[in-house]
Amino acid sequence: MFEDTQIVALIVQKYGGTSVGTPERIKHVAQRVAKFKAQGHQVVVVVSAMSGETNRLIALAKEIQPNPDPRELDVVISTGEQVTIGLLSMALKQEGLQARSYTGAQAQIVTDSAFNKARIVSIDEENIRTDLENDKVVVLAGFQGVDEKGNLTTLGRGGSDTTGVAIAAALRADECQIYTDVDGVYTTDPRMVPEARRLKSITFEEMLEMASLGSKVLQIRSVEFAGKYKVRLRVLSSFLDDPGEGTLITFEEDNKMEQAIISGIAFNRDEAKITVRGVPDKPGIAYQILGPVSDANIDVDMIIQNVGVDGSTDFSFTVHRNEFTKAMEILKNQVQPHIGAREVIGDDKTAKVSVVGVGMRSHVGIASKMFRTLAEEGINLQMISTSEIKISVVIDEKYLELAVRVLHKAFGLEQEDA
Repeated sequence: MFEDTQIVALIVQKYGGTSVGTPERIKHVAQRVAKFKAQGHQVVVVVSAMSGETNRLIALAKEIQPNPDPRELDVVISTGEQVTIGLLSMALKQEGLQARSYTGAQAQIVTDSAFNKARIVSIDEENIRTDLENDKVVVLAGFQGVDEKGNLTTLGRGGSDTTGVAIAAALRADECQIYTDVDGVYTTDPRMVPEARRLKSITFEEMLEMASLGSKVLQIRSVEFAGKYKVRLRVLSSFLDDPGEGTLITFEEDNKMEQAIISGIAFNRDEAKITVRGVPDKPGIAYQILGPVSDANIDVDMIIQNVGVDGSTDFSFTVHRNEFTKAMEILKNQVQPHIGAREVIGDDKTAKVSVVGVGMRSHVGIASKMFRTLAEEGINLQMISTSEIKISVVIDEKYLELAVRVLHKAFGLEQEDA
C-alpha cells in the first residue's frame, strides 16, 4: 500500500455505487482522496452511479418503452455516473484540491458499438496526464464510453471496475485500488463460514477462477483485463476509516504459495443439471446436442459424457438456473427428436462447489481429500470437473452450506498460516 509511505505513486481508485450512495459518503471519498494527495500521490478516481440510480433510470426507460431501444437506453443510464463525477469533483474542491471531472466520452474512452454491453477499444489519456501533471485529481465516469460514430455506450455489468482497470493500464498506474463494501477477498463467503479468512494476496489465475465460480467481489471482465495488461489490483473497503492492506491480486506467487495449496472455496447456487439419455455414441453428437443450446445464447458450464455401451451413451451438462426451462424446451422439442435420444431429464436444485489454488500444480491428493471429506458427510457427487488449479463438483443444493463448511475446515483455511 502507498498510504503513509514516502513512495510517490500514480494510483487509480475505483468506488462503487454504495461507496458514493449519499452526499455524506461522497464527502468521505473526497476526504480519503485528500489523504493520498497530501502524500504527493497522483490520483485518478473512477466512480459508479450512486447506488440504486442505474436501476431507477432503467425503470424510467421501461415506463416509456417496455423494451427500451438499446442506443437510447445508454443515453439515459450513462447520466447516473455523470451526476457522481460532478458531485465528487465539488467535494474535492471543498477539501481544497483541484479536480476535474470527465465523462467517458470526454476522456475519449472509445468502445465498440454493442450498446448496453460495449467493450473498450482504446483510451486517449493525454488530457488526463496533463491534468495529473498540473496537480489535479481526475474524476472519471465508470461504466461508459463512446463509439467511433460518437454514440454514447455503456459497458454492462461490472463496467466501472473495467473502466478503472483500463485507465490504470493506459496510464501505467502503480496500482488500481477497487473500493467496495468488503475489505478484501476471503477464503470463502464469511456469511456462510464465519471462520473465513481475508487473503493478503491472491494470484490473477486464482481470482479469475473465484470470479467465474460465483465470487462477487470483482467482475470477471475486470480481472481478465487486469491480467492481460498486468495491472496490480487491490480490493479494499470504502466503509472503514483505516481499510488496511485489503487483498492484493498479483502475478507473484510468493514463497508461502508452497504451503498455501488451496486459496479458497468458491460456490454457485444457480446451477441446473440436464442429462440427455440414450444418445447415439457417434462423432459429432456433442455438437448436435449443444449447438441449438448455444444458438439460443445459453451458456453451458460443466460437460460430462459417459462411456458408450451398446452404441449409446448419456450426455450431461449444467446451465444457469434462469435458463434451465428454456434449455429443456429446446432439448425436448428440437434435439431429442432429431438425434433419437431416449429421454431428457433435468434437476434445477443443484449447486457447484470448487476448491481453488495454484498450489495444486505441485501437490497430489487434493481431489481425493476433497472427495473423502464430502463422502464422510454423505454428500453425493453428481458431476466432477477439474483444471490445473481448481476442482469443481455438482451436488444437491441442500448440501451446499455443509459442503463449503467442511471443505473450508478440511483444508485448514481458517488458519493464518494456511
